[in-house]
Order: sequence, then structure tokens, then C-alpha cells
Amino acid sequence: MSNRQILRLTGADVHDFLQGLVTNDLAKIDKGLVYAAILTPQGKYIADFFLSSDGDSILLDVNADQADGLIQRLTLYKLRADVTIERTELHLHRGLDDAPADAYPDPRDPAMGWRAYRDTPQTQANPDWTAMRVAQMIPQSGQELTADSFILEMGFERLNGVDFRKGCYVGQEVTARMKHKTELRKGLALVSVQGEAHPGTPITADGKPAGTLHSVAGDRALAYLRYDRAEGEMQAGDALITMLTKAV
Repeated sequence: MSNRQILRLTGADVHDFLQGLVTNDLAKIDKGLVYAAILTPQGKYIADFFLSSDGDSILLDVNADQADGLIQRLTLYKLRADVTIERTELHLHRGLDDAPADAYPDPRDPAMGWRAYRDTPQTQANPDWTAMRVAQMIPQSGQELTADSFILEMGFERLNGVDFRKGCYVGQEVTARMKHKTELRKGLALVSVQGEAHPGTPITADGKPAGTLHSVAGDRALAYLRYDRAEGEMQAGDALITMLTKAV
């Protein structure tokens, strides 16, 4: 779990500050983990993370590669708000067994088990989280989730990562318009893979661009597809690709 950075946000304005920035409703934090993202004003993905309450502060669990950029972004927005952002030495622990007392269920999908934040690193063996992500159609930053991503195309509504009743946040207008006024023609999908395939390989259908292959786990993978070109058999390099189900 060393690829995660746990931040601590404190201050009198921290709840209102985050509520105006993130895609989910921070009021849910009293009931457990909140999965959310921060977007550009144009509605595109910047980072996704988990938020949890820890006394008077909020813990933010983010991919370590995104921590520096997220801190810079939050600092840019905080202006004169009474908010302090600090790195912690906490470590993420995850599991699929009965959740211990200090753990939270993963809000994206019950199959993803629990998450806890502790002072010492996790040492016990972990399951194949990539295979589980693929099976549950859960995107990951740096793979399926990139700077060009729109979160609704990535299944954030199904993964409890966006709230359409909470009011304004950065990127909210574009996200709401995609929800209510457009039909998603592209997005994440679970596909079957016959043959050797590698993440990042372009997918074609009848010689036309149809998408990109991402996380691969055995004969299953996540792919970003044009749905109108994904009805039949496709190719990714030498592998045959078939869409099994949309993730949105």
C-alpha cells in the first residue's frame, strides 16, 4: 500500500472548503469513507481520493503520484480560508476479511473490502487488487483515469463518487450537463481478451479507431471505448477484444 499518501486537513473552514471543491457531498463523511474527485473548471479529472473524519480533521487518501499536485491545487483554492494541509506518516491497510474496528468499507463496491489508516505499514499478503478492480470495473489514476477523463465516462456515479444534489463545486456544471442532457457515447468498459495484450494498446474495429486498452488481468481488461464501434469483435495488437459490459 506504499503507493498512497495520506494527507490531513484541519481548520475551522475545512468542511466548507472541501464541499465547494469535490464531486461528492462531504456530509456523508459522518457515515464512513467518502470517495470523490477534484476536477478542472472544464469538468475534467485531476485526482480522485477517499475522505474520512478523524476527530476535528479530515484524512485524505490519494495516490502518492498525485499528492504534490493535489496539495498545490488545494493551496491555490484555499486563499484566506482557515485550512491547513499536511502530509502524515500514516499507512493504508486493506483487506477482504471481516473489517476491524478502525476500518471503513470501501464505498466504491463491497467487493473491494475495507480500508484503514495506521501508524505502521501493512505486512500481510494482499490479494490481486488489479484483478479485483478489473472485475468490478473500477478505474485507477494514471491508468484509466487521466487528465482527459470525464468522471461520468469512468463510472463515478455507479462507484458512489459523485453527488448530483450537493450543489456547486468546481466542474459541476459540465458534469451535470453530461448527466442530464447528453447520452454518453464513450466510456469505460469491461472486455474479454483473447491473446497477448498490453495496457495502452490502441483498439480498432474494422480498421477504425475504437478505443484504448488499459488494465489487463488474465483474459479480462478495462478499456476506454467508443460504444458505437464496440458492438462486435475488435483488435488490440494481436489480441481479439470483445466488450462484455459498460462500466457506466
